[in-house]
Amino acid sequence: MSDPMKSVVGVLGAGAMGAGIAQVAAVHGHAVVLADAQAASIVRARSGHAKALARDVEKGRLTREQASAVLGRITYVEGVSPEQLAAFAPCGVVIEAIIEQLAAKQQLLRALEAIVAPTAILASNTSSLSIAALAGSCTHSERVVGVHFFNPAPVMPLVEIIPAITTSSSVIAAARALVTAWGKTTVLAADTPGFLVNRVARSFYGESLRIREEGIADCATIDWALRTIGGFRMGPFELMDFIGLDVNFAVTRSVFEGMFLDPRYRPSHAQQRLVEAGWLGRKTQRGFYDYRDGAPTPAPHDDPALGQRIVNRVLAMLVNEAVDAVHLQLASVQDVELAMTTGVNYPRGLLQWGDEIGAPNVLAQLQVLQSETGDDRYRPSIRLRRAVQAGASLLDARRYS
Repeated sequence: MSDPMKSVVGVLGAGAMGAGIAQVAAVHGHAVVLADAQAASIVRARSGHAKALARDVEKGRLTREQASAVLGRITYVEGVSPEQLAAFAPCGVVIEAIIEQLAAKQQLLRALEAIVAPTAILASNTSSLSIAALAGSCTHSERVVGVHFFNPAPVMPLVEIIPAITTSSSVIAAARALVTAWGKTTVLAADTPGFLVNRVARSFYGESLRIREEGIADCATIDWALRTIGGFRMGPFELMDFIGLDVNFAVTRSVFEGMFLDPRYRPSHAQQRLVEAGWLGRKTQRGFYDYRDGAPTPAPHDDPALGQRIVNRVLAMLVNEAVDAVHLQLASVQDVELAMTTGVNYPRGLLQWGDEIGAPNVLAQLQVLQSETGDDRYRPSIRLRRAVQAGASLLDARRYS
C-alpha cells in the first residue's frame, strides 16, 4: 500500500460534505481531485473554498500565500464520465460523498476500482448505508472502508471509521492515521445501521417527536426544555429544521429499516407529512417552525416541572441507546462517550450522564414508559439491567454475564 499521508486525495461529490472534505485534505498539504456530476456543484464548491480560505486569512489562521497554495492544490472536475474519472488515477485515497443511494455508490466504487492503483483506499462517507454492501460490490473488498465526517467537515472534529467485515486491518489503520493527521478525532464504529452517532442520536429526535404527538408539549416547549434544562445547544425541532427534515427523516427511516423495523427507531408520521408537503425546514422557510418574514415566533410554556419531565424522558432513551451500543459492541465505552460529545456536541457523554442521573432512575423511567405504553421501544438494555443489579458504573467497560 502506498503511503496515504503523501497521497493524492480524490473526493467524489462536491456538495457541502464533499467540498468540505476536499478543503480539509488540501489544507493539510494534499493534492486533491474533486469531481461532481453537476457542473453547478463544482462552481459552488470552488466559490465556497475561496470564501472559506479568505475568512481564514482575515482571521489570521492562514497567510494569503498559504491560502493561495491550498486553492492551487485542488483540481476541479465537472462530470463523472469514464474519461473524467480518469483524473482519479493518481489518487492513493478516494472518498465518495455522493447521494445516499446504495446502488449509485456501488456503481461509482466499481468504476473507481478499475481506475485507481491496486493499493489505493476506497472510502465512503455514507452516514448509514452498509459498508459491507459497498465493499461487496468491489473485486477487492478489503480496501473499502467507511470514513464518516460530520457537517461541516472543516469544523466538526469527529470522524467515524467503519470497517466492513472484509476490510483489511492495514486499510483500517491507514484510514484512521490519515484522518487523525488531518486534525480529526476518530472513533471506530461497527458496520451497523446508523453506525454509532446516528444510531444513538435517533432518540433525541424520535422521543421528542413522540412527546409532541402525545400532546404533552409543543415544539417550542420541548426545544426550550432540552436547551435550558438539558443543556443541549439546540432543541430537537430547531435542529431538525436546520439539518433539513428530508435528510433527518431519511436517516431515521434508513436506520429503522436496517434494524429490521425495531420500534426503537420507528419514524414519525408527523415528520413524514412535513417532508411530503415540502416543508423541509429552514431551506424552504417552513418546517416545524415558520421562518417566513413576519411569522410569529412561538413561545414555550415555561413550566420547570414539565421541562424536567421532558428532559428525563429523552435522556432515559439516549442513555439506554448508549449503554446498548456498548453491550452490542458497536464501539468501546471511550468511543461512545467521545462520539456523542464531539460528533453531535452533547453537553456530556451519555454514559457519564446516566451515572449522574443514576442507572436505577434511568431503568425505572424506561420500565414505567414500557408498562404504560406497551411499546417495545422502551425496553431497557440488558447491560443497563445488569449494571443496576451489580451496582456498577455505566462507564465500567467490563462485560456482565
